[in-house]
Amino acid sequence: MRFTFAVAVTSSCGTIIRRDQTGIKSNAHIFTLQTPSSLPYHSKQITTSSPLSLSLSLSLKLRHQRTKAQKKKKKKKKTQAQKKKKKKNHFNFHHSSRRIPWGKKEVELLLGCSGNNAVIVGKRVGRRIVDIEKTRVSAMHRVASAGNTTNNNSTRPRKEKRLTYVLNDSDDSKHCAGINGLVVLKYAVSDGSDYLFTGSRDGRLKRWALADDTVTCSATFESHVDWVNDAVIVGDNTLVSCSSDTTVKTWNALSNGACTRTLRQHSDYVTCLAAAGKNSNILASGGLGAEVFIWDLEAALAPVSKCNDAMVDDSSNGIKGSGNLRTIGSSNNISVQTTQTEGYIPIAAKGHKESVYALAMNEGGTILVSGGTEKVVRVWDTRSGSKTLKLKGHTDNIRALLLDSTGRYCLSGSSDSMIRLWDIGQQRCVHSYAVHTDSVWALASSPTFSHVYSGGRDFSLYLTDLQTRESSLLCSGEHPVVQLALHDDSIWVASIDSSVHRWPAEGYSPQKIFERGNSFLAGNLSFSRARVSMEGSSPVPVYKEPTLTISGTPAIVQHEVLNNKRHVLTKDTSSSVKLWEITKGAVVEDYGKVSFEEKKEELFEMVSINPWFSVDTRLGSLSIHLDTPQCFSAEMYSAELNIVGKPEDDKVNLGWETLKGLLIHWLIRRKQRMGSSAPANGELLSGKDIAARSLSHSRIDVDSNSENDLMVYPPFEFPAASPPSIITEGTEGGPWRKKVTDLDGTEDEKDFPGWCLDCLLSHRLPSREATKCSFYLHPCEGSPAQILTQGKLSAPRILRIHKVINYVVEKMVLDKPMDSVNADSSFASGLAGSQLLHPAIGDGSFRSGFKPWQKLRPSIEILCNNQVLPPDMSLATAKTYVWKKNEDLVLHYRVVQGR
Repeated sequence: MRFTFAVAVTSSCGTIIRRDQTGIKSNAHIFTLQTPSSLPYHSKQITTSSPLSLSLSLSLKLRHQRTKAQKKKKKKKKTQAQKKKKKKNHFNFHHSSRRIPWGKKEVELLLGCSGNNAVIVGKRVGRRIVDIEKTRVSAMHRVASAGNTTNNNSTRPRKEKRLTYVLNDSDDSKHCAGINGLVVLKYAVSDGSDYLFTGSRDGRLKRWALADDTVTCSATFESHVDWVNDAVIVGDNTLVSCSSDTTVKTWNALSNGACTRTLRQHSDYVTCLAAAGKNSNILASGGLGAEVFIWDLEAALAPVSKCNDAMVDDSSNGIKGSGNLRTIGSSNNISVQTTQTEGYIPIAAKGHKESVYALAMNEGGTILVSGGTEKVVRVWDTRSGSKTLKLKGHTDNIRALLLDSTGRYCLSGSSDSMIRLWDIGQQRCVHSYAVHTDSVWALASSPTFSHVYSGGRDFSLYLTDLQTRESSLLCSGEHPVVQLALHDDSIWVASIDSSVHRWPAEGYSPQKIFERGNSFLAGNLSFSRARVSMEGSSPVPVYKEPTLTISGTPAIVQHEVLNNKRHVLTKDTSSSVKLWEITKGAVVEDYGKVSFEEKKEELFEMVSINPWFSVDTRLGSLSIHLDTPQCFSAEMYSAELNIVGKPEDDKVNLGWETLKGLLIHWLIRRKQRMGSSAPANGELLSGKDIAARSLSHSRIDVDSNSENDLMVYPPFEFPAASPPSIITEGTEGGPWRKKVTDLDGTEDEKDFPGWCLDCLLSHRLPSREATKCSFYLHPCEGSPAQILTQGKLSAPRILRIHKVINYVVEKMVLDKPMDSVNADSSFASGLAGSQLLHPAIGDGSFRSGFKPWQKLRPSIEILCNNQVLPPDMSLATAKTYVWKKNEDLVLHYRVVQGR
């Protein structure tokens, strides 16, 4: 592994401020030194070959130069505390140091490491050690939606794993974000049919059965937890995908969506794949970590056994796998020679210094080309991973590459708007084609490599004859073109939109398109599209409408969490505004194409609930993130949720109930498999029956023997037609994703965060922030009402003002003012008994469907900042919107005459 650490060095300390990936030198760690512009330090890179692992040392050399102005500054006097400071390292891991000149004194920078973390321990000036704040940078990239953890040796609190659930659209057969990957499987072995596979930014892949004029979604492949960036077919029926979650996954292309293996070799986003011909198992993957790996899938997918070093997961169920599996053996000559304890390791094509965006491989799998932000095309020998040559010519990032079947000719598309044809044998560019007005993002060639189809940021799709340079505008869309896939005489076009379009392409005889006219000669100028029209007019698209469209769901691009912390207002790419209830995972109102800001103001509600979740729309849909203990910080009364059969004054924890609603299906199947709650007839229910039972009944008793039964109430039931998907990470393995109805009870408890299991299986909530609200209660100035207490009171944040009124009336009737010492306990007990003592609130007065305050005829008013508070307002709301101060809430009461 190779990493770059940026170290900000000041006159008193040095800390790691960011982490990036690099491939400058094999098995080396590059430390990039950056300094503020206001300080006269110099940036420099220092290389050390020490591996980053536990109990190993890293060294770092720094140089400091002072200006004349700094030399004139007086040295600060040592404080008594500094003089008495112990000269020792307070960290429990090894460190190394380098002495460097620092003015007139010698400075020794201490650099330690622990697991995957590099830590600057301290600085020794002369004989004095100056400790430095513990700053760590994780060496391995983790998916943001799955949470992060620090090393067990760290003194910092460990951050728990996150649980995320993704709300799916009612029509789950469609993508809901841009399409990044397209691949066609012709004449499938099983049935001889043709299939189109699409990989989307929503993190899923879909298989579409192709007929003459119809297309049907036949399977969804769901396991990635971030964008799917590319997909290829290897061999007869192995689908391979790569993702921004840093993994490469393999699938049985003709299955119902089962992931067969997860490959975890990359340290950053995996952006592109390349596969050899149908008779080869060779695959290449590249990404933002300046990494290119060459895989032999036959070896990588071989049977595995437990080990400690390999980077392959046995993910047949989409979850299991901890990155510690190895292959038993391989007979292919491209695999690396490893012992049985090492596992399969792909060949690393070393040499890239920056991100890789494009790969291509010849049919035999012997030649690989790569390109990225370095603006050059690199050519590799896949058998050894060695770089054979480098082709220069582009002036911007290379975004697309193609190789002919022999590996002699290469096509490249770049952000400089140019397409270049390279002769690898001659090691030079033989033709340049300026047909686009903006970046070229996608290329596809005819079977004979005589014509190239190109698309890009200018929304256009062009066909160009590589010999005559004749070019024609096939079509123009509404979105940039991201990916192309030829299928017989048609071409599938994917864009940043969630839909895929099929256009005529005359793939077997593309020359027919030029016979329609409107063609032009492609120029060779990189600074503009230099065209020479053969008919003296601007090009006109040959085709106006696609022959077939696979429609997608508009992606959500804007959202706002409402004050009740249960509803989220969204706006999608079609400008449609919807209201989601996240505790049910469903749209409760579709407002159509209206103003998002106006609708947000219209739905404003003066209510204050603790934030218990966070939201993002990176996947094109709502992703709700639950982190402990914050997700258990919001409570509401059952009366506000309209839960039938539950006392109105019972408090409901929103996070807990939502978690139960999400995983109730897993709990039922788990208990059935354990045999503790099997059906009366002794048979297990089918998966569909369980799904229907767990997602349609208003109350579900999972463990009737437990003290607190697990039940799902109507406000927390997720729809069976479009169940959400959960993304999380357990104590072993990496992050995983599954639909909640696909959880069959076989998942290991280690696949889930520990706090989830504590909540669901042990009915134990983690310690969380206090949900109490402290306040003072005094009579209004000039009011004849008696003083009840001089002390501070406390009550739940969600307590309603009508309860405070009950308390005041009770204390006035009993004429028992409280002292300040027992204020909290007396107030709590007073609230508990207030319903029996107040004549307007009887024990059965709430049961007719009215809220408690709707039957209350108070003779007392509660004021805050001289404003009368309504009985249904909570203390938290009063403090947020009326009191508007950080100090404890101050309430006043007065007797209302004539009531």
